[in-house]
Amino acid sequence: MKEKVWNIPQPPVIPPELLRAGCTPLLAAVLAARGILTEPEARAYLGTAAPSPAQPPAPIPGTEATVARLTLARDRGETVAVYGDYDVDGITATCLLADCLTRFGINTLTYIPDRLEEGYGVNAGAIRRLKALGAALIVTVDCGITAVEETGYARSLGVDMIITDHHECQAELPDAVAVVDPKRPDLPGPDRDLAGVGVAFKLACALTGDDRAALERYADLVAVGTIADVMPLTGENRQIVKLGLEKIRSAPRPGLAALVELSGLNLARLNANSVGYTLAPRINAAGRLGQVGEAAALVMESDPDRAMAQAQALCDMNRQRQALEAEIWEQAAGMLAGFPPGRPIVLAREGWHQGVIGIVASRLSEAYQVPAVMISLDGDRGKGSCRSWGGFNLFGALAACEGWLDSFGGHALAAGLNIRRDKVDGFRQALWDYYAAHPPLGEESLDPDVLVTDPALLSMECVASLEAMEPCGNGNPRPVLCMTDALLTMVTPIGGGRHVRLQLEKYGQRYDCVWFSKTAAELSALPGDRVDAVFFPQVSEYRGRRNVQLMMSGLRRTDLEALCGGILAGSESGDHRLDRRQLAGLWRNLSAKCPCRVRLSRLGGLDERLHPAQIALGLRVLQELGLAQIALRDREAQILLVAWEDKTQLDNSPTWRRLNG
Repeated sequence: MKEKVWNIPQPPVIPPELLRAGCTPLLAAVLAARGILTEPEARAYLGTAAPSPAQPPAPIPGTEATVARLTLARDRGETVAVYGDYDVDGITATCLLADCLTRFGINTLTYIPDRLEEGYGVNAGAIRRLKALGAALIVTVDCGITAVEETGYARSLGVDMIITDHHECQAELPDAVAVVDPKRPDLPGPDRDLAGVGVAFKLACALTGDDRAALERYADLVAVGTIADVMPLTGENRQIVKLGLEKIRSAPRPGLAALVELSGLNLARLNANSVGYTLAPRINAAGRLGQVGEAAALVMESDPDRAMAQAQALCDMNRQRQALEAEIWEQAAGMLAGFPPGRPIVLAREGWHQGVIGIVASRLSEAYQVPAVMISLDGDRGKGSCRSWGGFNLFGALAACEGWLDSFGGHALAAGLNIRRDKVDGFRQALWDYYAAHPPLGEESLDPDVLVTDPALLSMECVASLEAMEPCGNGNPRPVLCMTDALLTMVTPIGGGRHVRLQLEKYGQRYDCVWFSKTAAELSALPGDRVDAVFFPQVSEYRGRRNVQLMMSGLRRTDLEALCGGILAGSESGDHRLDRRQLAGLWRNLSAKCPCRVRLSRLGGLDERLHPAQIALGLRVLQELGLAQIALRDREAQILLVAWEDKTQLDNSPTWRRLNG
């Protein structure tokens, strides 16, 4: 696997104005790292005022025609079908609009296609079934913007279509009663970054004419769908998600409350990360395993007992999904040994679950930093899920290789394909050739906000203050910190080996760490190693005990050779200190070994009581005092000692003076 590029920041800047405004040093440092240096800027960045009922959200073009047709459907007594998608955004959008139409007085049906049997989007078979059930009008949510042929087919059956979507539009739009999409190039809307459920919410506001009531009733569904679909948490999205999370914490729907409880989350501390990484996968699991109706039923369930049973079913499905994912991941990792590194991953195998291979493709692309295609074979045909990496245009690549494919669809970052078994090898080579001629734009990197140079930055108060930045997500990422040259003291597998618990020591403090979806075998360090760490700090509570826990996202061995070599060559000493007693002890140890030659990466062997960087500093002090002669050649230090005199004045060493003020 490739290592990400690490961009370690300089020691943090903490603007005094932000401290005077009430920010903790850590919050002030994070804000400063994002270019926020004044109190007004901080208030604007952290502000999450609710949308004013006196200033309703601007409608998306096409909304007026949609409201008119739905009003006509109510007056005529027509049946209206809400046609959604099987992911969290589509499920919440379907439930929201169906509830709104029912309350508006419309006889409403819901339809979400089966992921395994029907695939994504509107299809002719579903239109026929809804027609047979009496639907005179179909309203799509989170899908339909490319359903040009399907809309024409519905019209031929006497069924009207309204398209509400948030995906990119193609050159030709469906000839529907209305097309409501904030990304329409001909009628740009006020906010282009809405989720599908956000579009449905704006339609609900327009249909009811009561924005306050719509916000109070549906903000939680908008929050869950928006977070799960990784929409930018800025502007109106940020405001509504903030309110939606507060609604879930204070008065959750029975289905969400049950899911939170069975997921082991603290309802009072629920945040965007909890929704995105804990609740959303459980809701998604139903769609991945072809039982999306279970998830929709849970979202709208009003009875707590039934909700608990439904939530348990979703948790069971999620465990089944995790087991399938782990099995496919292990098989894929074994198959990769037969292919050269640094090229797009294209793997195919009989029987891989179609609802899970997309997750594994995402993990592979991130771990190996190349695009990944996972193909599930069934007889002589296969269905594939594709994920990009590094800005590589996956859709363009598939278009260039379309001669090997039966069909494909998607966008630059993710796509799906259909292929014959005997074409897989040719497609793999064609994709390799295209990738070589069109390399990705850049490497994936770790870019922490703040370098921790003082243990006070990780105090309980400082870490808790980061909650002011919630909701965090796309467009407003969680604050990420880093720590260099810490001691890794413990590695313990947890969660059946799927995750790992670590312990780090730095500044005389011990820090508990957890790394999800990372196994002990995948770590690049062992207990006893000096390491650099990238993490998000949070306050964890267990059995009434609160402590700071570091949620890991990066770990590597500290480059001691570079660190020591830099110190010996005259660079800054960092945060290492050396007192007179330690320097004298180092001298005694060296007296028994010198003259000697030692690799810079093995300086620790000269005095096991000292950090290698302290040894490098000590050697530099001795050299400046004329007590040692040191030559650096080929990453080695050649050391020769000169007699030590008790009257030696350590202050004659510039390095010693800087270390000791």
